Amino acid sequence: MQSLRTSQPAAVAHMTIAEAAALTGGEVLAHLGSAPVGLTAAEAHRRRALTGPNAIRSHRASPWLVLARQFRSAILILLIIAAGLSVFLGDAANAMVIGAILLLSILLGFSSEFRAERAAEALHSRVTHSVVALRDGARQMTPVVDLVPGDVVLLALGAVVPADIRLLSGDDLQCDESILTGESLPVAKDAAAVSGRGELDGGPGCVLMGTVVSGGSCSGVVVATGPRAEFGRIAAGLGTRQPQTEFQKGLGRFSFLLMQVAFVLTALIFVANVMLARPLIEALLFSLAIAVGITPQLLPAVVSTCLAAGTRELARHRVLVKRLVCIEDLGDMDVLVTDKTGTLTEGQITFQGAIPVTEGNSEESIAVLGLLATEGFGGHGTAQVGQNPLDAALWRSTPGQAFNPTPYERLDTIPFDHHRRMVSVLVREGSAPARLIAKGAPEDVLRHCTNTTQDALALLQEQFENGARVIAVAARPAPDRTSLAEGDEQGLALAGFLVFRDRTKGTAKASLAQLADLGISVKIATGDNASVTEKTCTDLGLVSGGTLTGEQIESLSDSELRKAATQCSIFARVSPEQKARLVRLLRSDGRAVGFLGDGVNDALALHQADVGISVESATDVAKDAADIVLLDKDLGVLAEGVTEGRRIFANTIKYVLMGTSSNFGNMFSAAAASAVLPFLPMLPGQILLNNLLYDSGQLAIPGDRVDAEQLHAPAHWNIGFIRRFMVVFGSISSLFDFATFALMLVIFHAAPGEFRAGWFMESIATQTLIIFVIRTRRIPFFRSKPSPGLAAAAGAVVAAGVILPLSPVAAALGFDLLPAPFFLALVLMLGGYLLLVEFAKKSFFGRVAPTVRVPLGRAAGHHIHRRAARFSTPNRKRALRRPARRR
Repeated sequence: MQSLRTSQPAAVAHMTIAEAAALTGGEVLAHLGSAPVGLTAAEAHRRRALTGPNAIRSHRASPWLVLARQFRSAILILLIIAAGLSVFLGDAANAMVIGAILLLSILLGFSSEFRAERAAEALHSRVTHSVVALRDGARQMTPVVDLVPGDVVLLALGAVVPADIRLLSGDDLQCDESILTGESLPVAKDAAAVSGRGELDGGPGCVLMGTVVSGGSCSGVVVATGPRAEFGRIAAGLGTRQPQTEFQKGLGRFSFLLMQVAFVLTALIFVANVMLARPLIEALLFSLAIAVGITPQLLPAVVSTCLAAGTRELARHRVLVKRLVCIEDLGDMDVLVTDKTGTLTEGQITFQGAIPVTEGNSEESIAVLGLLATEGFGGHGTAQVGQNPLDAALWRSTPGQAFNPTPYERLDTIPFDHHRRMVSVLVREGSAPARLIAKGAPEDVLRHCTNTTQDALALLQEQFENGARVIAVAARPAPDRTSLAEGDEQGLALAGFLVFRDRTKGTAKASLAQLADLGISVKIATGDNASVTEKTCTDLGLVSGGTLTGEQIESLSDSELRKAATQCSIFARVSPEQKARLVRLLRSDGRAVGFLGDGVNDALALHQADVGISVESATDVAKDAADIVLLDKDLGVLAEGVTEGRRIFANTIKYVLMGTSSNFGNMFSAAAASAVLPFLPMLPGQILLNNLLYDSGQLAIPGDRVDAEQLHAPAHWNIGFIRRFMVVFGSISSLFDFATFALMLVIFHAAPGEFRAGWFMESIATQTLIIFVIRTRRIPFFRSKPSPGLAAAAGAVVAAGVILPLSPVAAALGFDLLPAPFFLALVLMLGGYLLLVEFAKKSFFGRVAPTVRVPLGRAAGHHIHRRAARFSTPNRKRALRRPARRR
């Protein structure tokens, strides 16, 4: 065997997983300068300083990458072309204006996007993974990033392996290695295995970073961390491209619409100007300006600002968004599928007592059997760090504190899994014959028992109806066994029940009411008993629309289950696959589905949901699968997140509707005027300056107030709606543009410079002030006040639009002074324009906004009618086109 690298006193020993696989666990410990009880905290800290964090890549925002992304915009490319042509033609003034616009666009876009990146960086730093490690000889919850070679860690079902690890012990350990191998079947692992040289996967004696413990548990010594791990070596050399969310797809469809409109208008204008025998270059510059002018140049900046502001607000509410664009998905949700424990209940489980059901058993003996089948057995008679909540509660109880495990020897274990829903152990007390003890969900344990009576079933049902969580305990002699297989779990004798309580959460009732007000129906998918779940829901005033158990779900076809899932609100004793199936079928029925879960059995459903939601205390595999992480497992916190997501979308749509309608109207007016006037109605630089002033004022939209009714139901991208809005309100804008043209030509007999100054003022004022009408369905200012920031920004833009044609730079910009009566006419036209838009708004939204049925959620079948607080009718078939979620 090739000699291994030796450690130096001041350094940290390193080895590859292939080298570790060829040694026993003890030899690896010796090489890494560690021991079965792990490292001291001081030594781990020293090694961490030398090896760096156990992380593959950071989420630090790079200003240079953000700056480079600004130049990918087709809009900026158009501006660069226009500036270059102006320089080439010797038009210095136009080139300077376009250059200033180009610079400001880049700076504004960079500033907004970099702030968004910094917000994402801050969020990623708060989404953490922890692992049970032995430090100073005791179990400690340790951040994964702090692991070092030589650390001894304990992994249980659902853990994402945090580093390359040589196994020291294992109980029926199986790992899902599909992330590395593509093989979907779990791989069995054996701590005693020693592989030959050259096995880069470490063989059966090792587990690799990024894989998932899909069965059993183990302890092991960390061999390689960060980029030195096999997964780290692969991932460090690859870029990551995450799939688009519905919000991003909607932006893409909107951009395509703008491209189509810009292409048609630009082509028509260019052809018209050439036919009018205008200079070819002048016609080309004007056409380019029209193409740029019709496009909301700062849409990426507005979206980034909205999302960054939203993430900061959500973080204050203890909601962390792993991808900024997932905020809209959160606001889009109209169905929430959640587990019960920790959301509707406190999640603080306490042991209430043991109930014997057969003669010869006592409360104490039942409790002892339960303790012998816990993860804490063999410890110090107390709850252990990383234990499951039921076992931990049992150890904290009076029987647990009094129990002495010393006389008992555990010979073998069949660990708990989510299909069997029970754990079995082979235990021997001193020289007495071994006993097989099984503990788990009563329905599953009772199937293996031979002494189940009607009295026992009635007792069990009584506990369920009282809202208790019950664990059944059964046993049988096994004198001839030294190991266990699943086939041995037969012929058991039911001994009794362990009874636990998890009180309903005090805030849950109000939180459910909040979600109902947001039009979100809540469905419970739990591994707990149906009667227990129904009792919890009844206590909270959430009347069930019906209950389905896992067995019933299994017997239904997809079409039958789709129909039943729409009505039912409780799904009990469901498996991981059944949870995922429920989410998939609800989505196929046109619902936007969120799933809240925190266990390994929730990972499949988290992937399937439109938005996966987990909590900080969740298993690593659940947090990795989620889009949103709640620092508090509270439905009220989630309701705040949904509200913020809808507020962000509402403000983004304000900008989209304003920009498309006003820009389309102005550019259509420019195109029409250029075809009949003997001069250009506005110079290319003036068009771009107008557009930049307008857009800059709209950067205040992300901080605008949103009317309460706009938050009561989710809104979705609807390109047809945007197109209709653009045509209707763009036409009104063009109507007043033409009125301005008539005023300038017929009344004031304006020269080209005066004409351009007059239209510049009118167009900047109309398209800026319309925000106060379009931002709300209510009467503006009286029943819906804009934010002070938006009001100030709009006022500043209008003031700048009026002052520039009157300032000393007016001549350089191509403007001439206007007669005083023009300003009185401008005020009158503005008043008429805003009134007409207000009347058109009432008619337009009254015609297209549907009446929708929003479930109250407090009683099945009770609904109210509401005028939809949305900008478009939700496309209830969109989920059929959406692929199953990700990764």
